Amino acid sequence: MTQRNPTGGTNDCCLRMETSAGRELVNREPEKAQEANGCESEDGGHRSEPRGSAAAPGAVPAPDGGWGWVVLVATIMVLALTLAFPSCVGIFYTDLQNEFHATNSETSWVPSIMTSVLHAGGLGFCFSFQPAVTILGHYFVRRRAFANAMSSTGTALGLCFLPFLGNYLHMELGWRGSFLVLGAMLLNCCVCGAVMRPLQPPKRRGEPLMNHQAPQPEEVTGKKLKSRLRTIWDNRVAALSKHMAFDQFCNNSRYCVYSIGITWMMLGFVVPLIYLVPYATAHNIEQSRAALLLSILGVINIVIRPGVGIVFNFPWFKGRHIYVFASALLVNGLSNSICCIGPSFPVLVAFVLIYGLSMSVVGSLMFTVLMDIVEMNRFPSALGLLSIMESVTLLIGPPLAGILVDRTGHYFPVFAVCSVVVTSSAVFLMVSFCWLDKRDREAASRSSPTVPAEPARPVVIVAQRCHYDSVPTERDKSKASDNGTECLTSLLAPDASHPA
Repeated sequence: MTQRNPTGGTNDCCLRMETSAGRELVNREPEKAQEANGCESEDGGHRSEPRGSAAAPGAVPAPDGGWGWVVLVATIMVLALTLAFPSCVGIFYTDLQNEFHATNSETSWVPSIMTSVLHAGGLGFCFSFQPAVTILGHYFVRRRAFANAMSSTGTALGLCFLPFLGNYLHMELGWRGSFLVLGAMLLNCCVCGAVMRPLQPPKRRGEPLMNHQAPQPEEVTGKKLKSRLRTIWDNRVAALSKHMAFDQFCNNSRYCVYSIGITWMMLGFVVPLIYLVPYATAHNIEQSRAALLLSILGVINIVIRPGVGIVFNFPWFKGRHIYVFASALLVNGLSNSICCIGPSFPVLVAFVLIYGLSMSVVGSLMFTVLMDIVEMNRFPSALGLLSIMESVTLLIGPPLAGILVDRTGHYFPVFAVCSVVVTSSAVFLMVSFCWLDKRDREAASRSSPTVPAEPARPVVIVAQRCHYDSVPTERDKSKASDNGTECLTSLLAPDASHPA
């Protein structure tokens, strides 16, 4: 038995139009949702890109490749020649001490000043190291974690071949000739700097920069001169506050905590690398085998750091880099206590293995974490202030360790103190960022508006083979009143094709 719509063709037309409009609206909703979550679905995670990845209006987007790969190779070379060199001074530590009849605390000023100026001076290595890291951050955004991890392998490369080269030059030319050859090698930083081209913003037509009109004569009085000097002073103070990231240190809690933790960490992070070779040679280990320990450390970093960059570039790790960094730093600090077990070569090899694994993660994520917590346009100034802060502890760390060696006559207390310092900095970073994340979640839950619950919609039961219009017109209502009885009767009556 076939039933027809009792409301006629008008209702059927209205119903089809509303149905098609409804389907079109439903089909558009997923497209809008997909457009709204475009960045989120691209990452495949629950969090968008770090704040530093947002490009400023008119800024050139990061190529994430292209000439950026050349910049990455140049950065690797710069870090290999700069960051690894102070750690290899330990090969010449005993010669310097004997040549100048100096104590351990006096001799340790050589690597400490070199490392401190590397991070905070306007001199020497600083002009190569900091610009290379900063320019690399502008060339990579989506692959930033991978690029930073790959660039940090430069330090591993330096730790791998510089000890062998330094030991060979030391035996052939002595410490003076070795420094001359190594200094000539460092000139290759100029070649690396030549390929680091800055990204050019798009050119826009605007008003001419120069005004060719003759300047109007103006009578400068004492009051105006004082006002101008005041304005110049205020501008200089504001520029200094901006470019030295003092505002970030005061207003950005995460940057403040991270800067303090890294500054405290540097007090004992590089000291084991400086005293590892003297500690080994003082216990009758050959100079070549002692230099081999640093080379093993470099090989571990070369093998591990690229894999670390690939793994921690996954979307799941976004926002969690700091916790991985702090965990690796904790392992690094605890590994220093291995040297207190004994001065044998197998023990030192075990120390180098664990220290190298944790150092790979720390070195790969140090700049990535900083880029996560500050805007990319403020990264150079944030890195500059952090470098100045950590240069203080880098400067005083080795001399304090030298004083400890002179007072005790042993090297193992140095490794014990470094273990305490690095471990405490890791715990500080982990606890502080946990508290900051909890505070931000509570603030977000308080500020989010309460969405009122939607009222329950009435349930409409539509009979089979009988169509109704959801919004009938006056003409439809009159027709429906005439044919309503017929429709209900047909629904309740048994079908003729199916006898009871």
